[in-house]
Amino acid sequence: MRFIADFHLHSKYSRATSPQMDLENLDKWAKVKGIKVLGTGDFTHPEWFKNLKEKLEPAESGLFKLAPYRTGSGVGLKNTDTETRFILTTEISCIYSKKGKVRKIHNVIFAPSLGIAEKINTRLNLIGNLKADGRPILGLDAKELAKIVLNASQDCLIVPAHAMTPWFGIFGSKSGFDSVEECFEDYSKYIYALETGLSASPSMIWRIPDGREWTLISNSDAHSLANIGREANIFEGEELNYKNIIEAIKKGSKTIKKEPLKLISTIEFYPEEGKYHYDGHRECGVSLSPQESKKYNNLCPVCGRPLIIGVLNRIEQLADRPEGFKPENVISFKSLVPLQEIITESLGVKSVTKQVDNEYKSLIEKFGSEFKVLLDVPCQDLQTAALEEVAEGIIRVREGRVQIEPGYDGVYGKVRIFSEKEKKKAFGQKTLF
Repeated sequence: MRFIADFHLHSKYSRATSPQMDLENLDKWAKVKGIKVLGTGDFTHPEWFKNLKEKLEPAESGLFKLAPYRTGSGVGLKNTDTETRFILTTEISCIYSKKGKVRKIHNVIFAPSLGIAEKINTRLNLIGNLKADGRPILGLDAKELAKIVLNASQDCLIVPAHAMTPWFGIFGSKSGFDSVEECFEDYSKYIYALETGLSASPSMIWRIPDGREWTLISNSDAHSLANIGREANIFEGEELNYKNIIEAIKKGSKTIKKEPLKLISTIEFYPEEGKYHYDGHRECGVSLSPQESKKYNNLCPVCGRPLIIGVLNRIEQLADRPEGFKPENVISFKSLVPLQEIITESLGVKSVTKQVDNEYKSLIEKFGSEFKVLLDVPCQDLQTAALEEVAEGIIRVREGRVQIEPGYDGVYGKVRIFSEKEKKKAFGQKTLF
């Protein structure tokens, strides 16, 4: 059995999150995307936790499913074929002072049961306001958070979220640390994995010492339904349950063949598309590579204010290996572009129109899920079932034939599958090919 998991997302109770992010819609969209195991997100929020207790029922040990009367086939589609499992997760924003510097660190927490999650919530509620946000902000050292979580249960898992992002990553340029040990001290031995985040790829993180020490996982951090699965993890094995998922993450590439479950690959954003890949200053529209930033002493060449130092530059600061370095026996990864984005560009439109939506639904109904379309369906079958330009777009993304304008200072990068010349030709002929 091979399945896809996305552990980090947010509910409608998180700030800047779609009101459609409820359990019924998450269940439906997981089926559309082809995701077997989906994080609940936000189990620390009282209203969301009430939803989880009322609407979920036990499935395999430590996993949950939506009560049968609440499930659907998925956004009006007939042929989605994944039965969703939920795993209890939340994200905590720790803001505190350490070694003379303000630290802002996000951590994803996994819990094995509603009882353990409730125990964590009870303890954290004494520290801060859990009602204010699905991702609560607590004046709590990340090490102390680890203590609280592991005191609730040794079966919990703590994963530093989007490890390289400037503002809230454990290695971030603005408020992070230089190592896991510097952050978690003696509790670093209980940290088994890091989340790559949208602006960094595994190959970038392999260049830094801690990037080779810990398992790298990838998740969407979705705030809307369409973004579920934009990054994810692929597991293989026969025994699906909470314990085996956690053990597979802990062991990473060290997993032996006889293990009941193993993490075999991750699905990635193109890191340049992430909104903190390059350095820059959004107000002035300035985007710079690390080499260019160095020329300007990390100051904006327009206004003279400090640049926001992005992920690529931060990697350069921490790296002890050259670009292109690949350790032995690492978990593989594949960079993709979401199917709706591929269709939108292939059809020469700027947003999700009715034509884009119809083509998307048609492909899901024919092949079962978005990930099957992006990863598994033979090219010949795509060329038969999809519009010609859409099939070509999917094939180009699979082969990595894309052009990317890097993101910076909170501005997402732009992935282009077709050149401007091809697009101009298409507008004249009504087709790309």
